[in-house]
Amino acid sequence: MEAEDELEVLERVEISDDEGDDYKYEGVEEDLGFDEDEDEDEDITNALAALKGGSTQKSETAAMDSTAGYRSITQVRPSVVDDFIRNFMIKVGMQRTLDSFNTEWYELQAKGKLSEEYTTPVPDIYLRNQELDEQVVNLRQQLDKMRDITAKAQGTWDKFRKERDFHRMHHKRVVQEKNKLTTDLKRLRKHYLSYEPTLTELQRKYEVAMKEKMLMRLERDRMRARVATLEQTVKQLQEEKLPPADAGPEKSRSKKGRDSKLPPDDSVVNPYAELEFDAPPVDRFQLRKTFRGHLNSVAAVAFHPRKPILATVSDDQTWKLWSVPDCDLIMSGEGHRDWMSGVDFHPEGTHLFTSSGDKTVKVWDFAQASCTQTFADHTQAVWDVAAHHSGDFVASCSMDHTTRLWDLNSGRCRQTFRGHVDSVNSVCWQPFSNNVCTGSGDKTVSLWDARSGLCVQTFYGHLNACSNICINNRGDTIGSCDAGGGVKLWD
Repeated sequence: MEAEDELEVLERVEISDDEGDDYKYEGVEEDLGFDEDEDEDEDITNALAALKGGSTQKSETAAMDSTAGYRSITQVRPSVVDDFIRNFMIKVGMQRTLDSFNTEWYELQAKGKLSEEYTTPVPDIYLRNQELDEQVVNLRQQLDKMRDITAKAQGTWDKFRKERDFHRMHHKRVVQEKNKLTTDLKRLRKHYLSYEPTLTELQRKYEVAMKEKMLMRLERDRMRARVATLEQTVKQLQEEKLPPADAGPEKSRSKKGRDSKLPPDDSVVNPYAELEFDAPPVDRFQLRKTFRGHLNSVAAVAFHPRKPILATVSDDQTWKLWSVPDCDLIMSGEGHRDWMSGVDFHPEGTHLFTSSGDKTVKVWDFAQASCTQTFADHTQAVWDVAAHHSGDFVASCSMDHTTRLWDLNSGRCRQTFRGHVDSVNSVCWQPFSNNVCTGSGDKTVSLWDARSGLCVQTFYGHLNACSNICINNRGDTIGSCDAGGGVKLWD
C-alpha cells in the first residue's frame, strides 16, 4: 500500500469495456435509414453499435484532452460474460447468432431468470497471473526467511547437541571419578580398621614402657636412698666400731610388730583453723582436658599431697597415676581381683591406699613398686578408704555395716566401728584430729572417736541412702549427699 501511494500520476487514460478486443468500430451516420421490415433484433444491434461508436469517440476526445495533463496508471476492468460473447460473435461475423443471443439474453434478463454468476465480470487472466506472481514472490520471500530461521535453528540445535554431548561426557567422567573415590574410600576404611588393633597394641606397649620407666626411676631412687643409708650406717659403724649385722633386723622386727600409738585428743593444731578462704569462682570453671585412661568406669580419684599427680581407680581392677595438667601416665598397678572403689594417698606421698570389691584394702609402696600390705578382715566389699594425717593409720568402710581402723606399722585392725544398720558407703577423717566421719545407706552420717571406737554424734536428715561425705579443711563443717540428689551441710 505504501508503494502505491508513492507512485506519481503522469497521465490519466480511460479505457472502455470493449477496448480489449481487436474489433474495429465504425461510426454510424445520423441520416442512415433503417428498414422497417428488418427484425427487431437488428434494430437493437444497430443501436448498440451506435452507442459503442459514440462512446469510442468520447474516449478518444477525452484521451486527447488529457494528453496535455498527467498520465495515470489504470487497471483494465474485466468484462461481463454477455459482453465477452458478443464481442466474440462480432469479431467472427456471426450476426444472426448474435441477434438470437441478444433476443434470448435480454428476455431472460427481463424475466429475472439469470443467476448472479452469469452477470459477474469475467476475471482477467493477466491480472490473475500478476496476482499469482506477487503471491509467488511473497511466498518465496517468506520461504527465504523460513530458510534463514531454519538455518539458525539448525545451528542452535547443533550447539545444544554439542553441549548435551559435552555434559553427558562430563557426567560419565564424574560418575567414574565418584566410583573411583568410593572404591578408594572403602579401601581406606578397611585399611583404617586394620590399624585399630595396631594402635591398641602400641598403646599397651606405651603404657608398659612408661610403667617400666617409672619403676626404673623408683628403683633408682630407692637404690640411691639405700646406698646413702648404707654409707651412713657404715660410717656410723666405723665410728662406733659396732658390727652392722645386729641393728638392722631387730629394728625392722620391732617396727613391724609394734602397734602405733593412737593419736590423743587435739594432739595436733589444725593450721587451717584460723584461716579464711575466698569462695572459688565456680562460674568461671571450665573443662581443661579430657583423656581416656581406663577400660571401664572410673570409681574414685585423689590428688597427691605434695606433687601435681592424680590417682585414679577403675572397675577394670587397675589404679593409675597421671601427671597434671599434661595427663601423662606415670605409673599403673593391678592386684585386686574385683572392681576398685576408693583411693587415697599417704600424707607423705610415699604410699597409695586402695579399696576393692574383693573385700580387701591394699597398701602400695612407690619405692618398692609393689603391694606391701593387704588387709582382708572385711566380710563384704569395701567401698572407701581414708588415710590419717599421721601416716600410721588408715580407715576403711564396707558393705558389712562396719568401719575399720588399720595400723600400718603392725599390719592389723586396731578398731572396728559398729552402729550403722546398712552399708557404710563413705569414710573420711576430720583434719588433724582423731575423729572419723562415715556416711551410710541407713540415711545417717556418724562421727566416731578413733581411740575408743565409740560414736560421738549421729546426724539425721537424709531421705535416701547417703552416698558420700567430706569435711572442710577447718574441720567445722561436714558435707554429705544422698542417692535422691540431696546435699546437706552439717555444723
